[in-house]
Amino acid sequence: MVKRREFDLGLEEMTQLLIEMGNRVEKALTEAMTALKNSDVETGKKIVKSDTELNQLEEKISEIGAKLIATQQPVAKDLRRILIAFKISSDLERMGDLSVDIAKVVIRLDGQELIKPLIDLPRMAELVAIMIQESLQSYVDENVDLAYKSAKDDDQVDALYSQIIRELFSLMVENPKTIGQAMLLSFVGRYIERIADHATNIAESVVYLMTGKRPDLNQ
Repeated sequence: MVKRREFDLGLEEMTQLLIEMGNRVEKALTEAMTALKNSDVETGKKIVKSDTELNQLEEKISEIGAKLIATQQPVAKDLRRILIAFKISSDLERMGDLSVDIAKVVIRLDGQELIKPLIDLPRMAELVAIMIQESLQSYVDENVDLAYKSAKDDDQVDALYSQIIRELFSLMVENPKTIGQAMLLSFVGRYIERIADHATNIAESVVYLMTGKRPDLNQ
């Protein structure tokens, strides 16, 4: 009974750290997009500097999980919980890196006036923020239906990304002077789309945790 209590406490600590990682990723994404809209280079630099904090949380999750495996010797679903926590923390860390990549675009633009009003890119980011929330909540609640719902939201993200690329390509054809910035904005779209893919990975991990089978939701 004591060992089980220690195991449950360790799992709870890992879960809380994953939630903190998710909150930090969501905040970094939102702030990076606001910085992009406002040409706020200083905020972009702050986001880049804060990236190490997310890495530290991932390392802490790895340490707790490794200790649980060594001391508790979990099997079956208990072992899956730990391994999936490792996978989710890795996805979140990568999402953080991609948010930093958006901030780096803000820095590279260096305050220049945007070639078009940003409408679809922020909408993409809003949808992805919801996906991050839903995928992590599905993990906390062990809710397979919510995991599938989160993954389904990725379709809207992909549709917006395709539309953005078409519009930016048209701008480049019409005015070659826009090519440099249009390429950077297309990178931002790609970064957001990749964050959505990692959120879908988390949803897949939740389904695997609950069913023992890993679906391919990134289609």
